[in-house]
Amino acid sequence: MTDLAPHLTSFLRKYLPGERRFSHHTIKSYTDCFRLLVLHMEKETGVRPSSLKIEHFSVTCLVGFLDSLEKTRKNSVATRNARLAAIKCFFRYLEYRVPSCLDLALQVRAIPQKRADKPLIDWLEETEIQAILDAPDNRTVAGLRDRAMLHLGYAAGLRVSELTGLSLSSLSGPGLDTIRILGKGRRDRELPLWRETKTVLNEWLDVRPPVNNRHLFLNARGRVLSTDGFAYILKKHVATAAQSVTSIGDKHVTPHVLRHSCAMAIFHATGDIRKVSLWLGHADLKTTEMYLRVTPADKLKILEVNAPPLIRRGRFCGVRDELMEVLGG
Repeated sequence: MTDLAPHLTSFLRKYLPGERRFSHHTIKSYTDCFRLLVLHMEKETGVRPSSLKIEHFSVTCLVGFLDSLEKTRKNSVATRNARLAAIKCFFRYLEYRVPSCLDLALQVRAIPQKRADKPLIDWLEETEIQAILDAPDNRTVAGLRDRAMLHLGYAAGLRVSELTGLSLSSLSGPGLDTIRILGKGRRDRELPLWRETKTVLNEWLDVRPPVNNRHLFLNARGRVLSTDGFAYILKKHVATAAQSVTSIGDKHVTPHVLRHSCAMAIFHATGDIRKVSLWLGHADLKTTEMYLRVTPADKLKILEVNAPPLIRRGRFCGVRDELMEVLGG
């Protein structure tokens, strides 16, 4: 029997940040996954987390854990699959370090991901976006910060982790002409900024507290703003904006909806899905294709340039059958 604790600790603290160079957010997600998993195993086996063995993690137990995420915690299929990816990554790590667990590792890696529906994305119209951008109170320091975050998050199409992870060095000097973003998969991209975005950023930088923290956006205590913190701020301003633009109240506005809205604006302006992919920092163009399914406008253009074929009414020939005669054949 092989102790789990030393291998899992090495995996999370050395292998992921050192050899794989995973981001802080990915490591945190993996850590949360295994925290939930060992608590589930303690409940199922009665063994304390520090005493668990790798051999306790049979395929049956792991599938039971994944099922409990959906049934008990009400996680989505996407979250379930993300947890499974973390587990598979750990067992790939074990293949080269614990030969006695090789057979178990192969069984775990064979667990299939669960297929899920792919619903249409939510996005905001121009008037809805403008209402949200105008919602913060620019007479307060927090309002100036919130307005700058919302403008930048929408204009650059940032993931919430990219937005909260920005530092002062991400900005291109006093002119603020561009911003440099370290995105998913450690891919850098540099984007130009609108004049309006530069204006609200400068207004925030003028009142930003003079603390040692180099992150661009700070919370009330002068520390880095968390992703949950930004989600809370966005929810507050969405509620304010919904009072003037009622259609916002019918939509579930999350930080990622700002990113989707940016993508749709770029797509409508350029008609080129490749430019959307470059702007958002997608590694694969297939990821960007979801924006093609959202609006019917482009599909209507296809119908306009392609006339429907004329279909002539036909008859069944050479058939001598009483039933066919009744049916008009």
